[in-house]
Amino acid sequence: METIFRILIVLFAGYVLLRVTGKKAVSQMHTFDLLYIFVLTNIISTPVEDSHLGKAIIYGVITAFFYKIFTRLSLHNKLRWILNESPTVLIRNGDIDRKGLKKVRMPVNELLSHLRVQGYTDTRNIALAVMEETGSISVIPKSKYRPVQTNDLNITVKREYIPIPLIMDGQIIYHNLKYLKLDQDWLMNEVKKIGEKVENIILATFLDNGKLFIDNNEVKHHKNDPYFYKPGEDN
Repeated sequence: METIFRILIVLFAGYVLLRVTGKKAVSQMHTFDLLYIFVLTNIISTPVEDSHLGKAIIYGVITAFFYKIFTRLSLHNKLRWILNESPTVLIRNGDIDRKGLKKVRMPVNELLSHLRVQGYTDTRNIALAVMEETGSISVIPKSKYRPVQTNDLNITVKREYIPIPLIMDGQIIYHNLKYLKLDQDWLMNEVKKIGEKVENIILATFLDNGKLFIDNNEVKHHKNDPYFYKPGEDN
């Protein structure tokens, strides 16, 4: 029981510290972000092996405190270029930058792989490709190869609307109902219209026309339709 208790305390402390230090520490990591995660992981895992539970949590809090100070300092323009790495150009105006590839230690085939992931197959079509501070690669195509925008065609489109989930995995999202000033009775009536039960609904969203879209667990089968082909032997 003591070991289980220690593990629960360690997990809780680590969760709290990561929440306090923010999303950035666990998403797009700079060098110091990654170092912080490694150090914090070693600190909070120590109590699982020995009895220094209190010390480990204190050390974890101190580490998180210094990490917060570092992230604050990195917001200042004068310190930002010292504390963080600069982006590295890999392709400019369709030409591969050999010095840039050498600096980030990336072979050409790996660069081409990153480009394919983003949908680009020809380096000549790229105006700028840059490895950012976080290690991700940003690609800006040349103007004639970029996707067509509505402004290019002088088309006016309606404002983008994000469907609001009201049921997810068979559970009602009550705070979204409250936000829309709707009640549970309205939702249940909409669900009953299709003869369904809430627990069988994987997703139900409120649309911009005021209607409810419901996606249940039922999968429609279309025999011998090539557009519904499934890889493997299940056909």
